Amino acid sequence: MRWEKITKETFPMAYAIMEEAFPPSELRTQEGQEALLAQSQYRLYAFYEEESCCGICGIWEWDDFVYVEHLAVAPQKRNGGMGSKILQALIAAKQKAVLLEVELPENEISRRRIGFYERNGFQLNPYDYLQPPMRAGQPMFPLRLMTYPEKIDEKTYLHRRNCLYEKVYRYRLPSQAKAEDGI
Repeated sequence: MRWEKITKETFPMAYAIMEEAFPPSELRTQEGQEALLAQSQYRLYAFYEEESCCGICGIWEWDDFVYVEHLAVAPQKRNGGMGSKILQALIAAKQKAVLLEVELPENEISRRRIGFYERNGFQLNPYDYLQPPMRAGQPMFPLRLMTYPEKIDEKTYLHRRNCLYEKVYRYRLPSQAKAEDGI
């Protein structure tokens, strides 16, 4: 398996996989997602077997951790271990802590998804987490954070949550906004 960074030329193929795999509430608009390619901390990768794109992975990378924003396997490659191959390739290449968001374990699909990440060495953290909207007009969404290779303490959770809010979602907590506005 080989992987390469998505460019503006290969972006439409990657976004098609993302649109098929994620509901609109978990995905930026095509223009918004493409604009991220210019961000220094964001990378979108395509994974290939032979010449066929098997999946994509969008990450944000900082000195102390990697945040996996999107991981999607092409429909024809699902249920064959491709998601695990992509995750393990990313973990091996980055050599640092990894963080991702998952839905609350309230139904069979979300429990299966959490199980997939657990089989790949991720730990479900107990802290309440609200994902800011990916598109204008959407509400915040309750999720959980999973981390590799181990659970994180509350101080680390707050630091990483605030990093995601500020850098990924461009969201300020009401308490941050008040403090910055001198209220």
